[in-house]
Amino acid sequence: MGLRRRSYAYIAPNEIRDGMSKKISWYAVYTKPRWEKKVHDLLAQKGFQSYCPLNKVRKKWSDRYKTVEEPLFKSYVFVRIADEEKANVRFVDGVVNFVYWLGKPAEVREDEIDKIKRFLNEYQDVQVEQMPDPRPGDKVVITSGVFMEQQGVVVSTDKKRVEVLIESLGCRLVAFMDKEKVAVK
Repeated sequence: MGLRRRSYAYIAPNEIRDGMSKKISWYAVYTKPRWEKKVHDLLAQKGFQSYCPLNKVRKKWSDRYKTVEEPLFKSYVFVRIADEEKANVRFVDGVVNFVYWLGKPAEVREDEIDKIKRFLNEYQDVQVEQMPDPRPGDKVVITSGVFMEQQGVVVSTDKKRVEVLIESLGCRLVAFMDKEKVAVK
């Protein structure tokens, strides 16, 4: 059919200003509903590097089928900026706020952005599914805190917390932690 995918990525020369190099990272930005492409364009106009992953979806119209590009993540756009530029991003029309993790704007690793790009180049009509909540008996990896990267088994859960059994140093430790601090294996 010959359709070309628009990558919706813009690279701005914002890495070195005032003669000093800055740490630049990718962040997830929460947008107004259905404003993802607009926010991406507005960020690009202001000189920010942004990425709005687009998914090719085949839609049925009353008289035909048509392939359209929809944002993969509803109400999210990724932006690559230095810490000092966060305030400027918040003032872009359509931006609600940064996505926060543990009280700070959540950084997204460069390799994760690259994986999303490669995945979307290879596949069409991709579905985004939520990760399941851990259940008793699930094997998990702890993703933050003093037990980071330790493996354990879920003993019990409630709405926000999970009890994890960690076998370490020849003894059994049981830790209570927030659900977002564990990942199901």
